[in-house]
Amino acid sequence: MEIQITSLKKVYGKKTALDGITFSVGNGMFGLIGRNGAGKTTLMRILATLSRPSGGQVTFDGIPMEDTKKIRSFIGYLPQEFSLYQDMSVLEIMRYLAALSDIPGKTCRERIPRLLQQVNLWDDRTKKAGKLSGGMKRRLGIAQALLDDPQVLIVDEPTAGLDPEERLRFYTLLDEFSGSRTVVVSSHIMSDIEAVCENVAVLDAGRLLFAGTVGTLAKKAEGKVFELAIPKKEQDAVKRDYHILSSQSCASDVRIRVLADRIPAGCPVSCAPTAWDGYMELLRQLEKGVEN
Repeated sequence: MEIQITSLKKVYGKKTALDGITFSVGNGMFGLIGRNGAGKTTLMRILATLSRPSGGQVTFDGIPMEDTKKIRSFIGYLPQEFSLYQDMSVLEIMRYLAALSDIPGKTCRERIPRLLQQVNLWDDRTKKAGKLSGGMKRRLGIAQALLDDPQVLIVDEPTAGLDPEERLRFYTLLDEFSGSRTVVVSSHIMSDIEAVCENVAVLDAGRLLFAGTVGTLAKKAEGKVFELAIPKKEQDAVKRDYHILSSQSCASDVRIRVLADRIPAGCPVSCAPTAWDGYMELLRQLEKGVEN
C-alpha cells in the first residue's frame, strides 16, 4: 500500500495547520515526528478520513480520499484519546465493536482471542475498562484498531504517558503487525521512532522539514555533533554558545553533547550523529532562519 500526500493543506480560520506538504508512505513502519502543534494529529485525522483537507490530495494506492467508504474498509485508527465504555469488560468491548463493524460471528470468535493474546490482555479479558491501567488501555486501543485486519494502521501518539517498558512492548507489537502492511505512527519522542521506523517525516508548524530514511535524517547533523568535558563552572557559557543535546554531571566536570557549525574550543570529541541529532539540527536551522 502506498499513501501519496500531495500539496496537502488544512486551514482552521486564520491558522494554517498543514501548509502544502508533499511526501509518500510505503509498506512498513513510518514515523511522523514533530513538536506539539506541528500538525501531526491534523494529518492523522485527514488520513483516517475524519477531517477534510482545505487543499491538496491524498491517495491510497491510487484511490482518492474522497472515496471514504472504500478507504475506511482497509484502515484502522487509534487516536490520542481512545474512549472506552468504563462499565464493559475488555471482551465485551471487543465484541461490541466487532458487531458495529459487521464482522461475522465466526471471524470474531477466532480473531478476538488472538488479538487479545497478541496485546497481552487475554488474561484480563473480564476486567472492566475503568479498572485498566494506562498501558492496558493503549493495548486495548490497538486491538480494536486491528479488528478489521486493516491494510493501513494509523496510530497517533500511542505511547503518551506510558513507562519505557510499556512503550517498548507497544512498538514491538506494531512492528510485528507492519510486516506486509503500512503503519503510520506519530510521536514527539524521536528515540522511539528511530528504534522501529526506517522512514520518517518531520513536521513543524504545519510545514514539512524532512521526509526520508532515518539514516538520511541523522546525516543532517554529520560533522556537527561534539562532546565536551568541561569544569562545572563553565557550563553556563557553553550553553550560551552552543545548542545543547544532552549533559551529564560527573565528579568534577560536566560532559556536554552539543551541535555546532564549527569545532568547539578545548578538546572536543567528534560524535557519530543519531536521528535525534539530525532532528534537532533541523529545528536549530529553522530557528536560525527565523532569527535572521
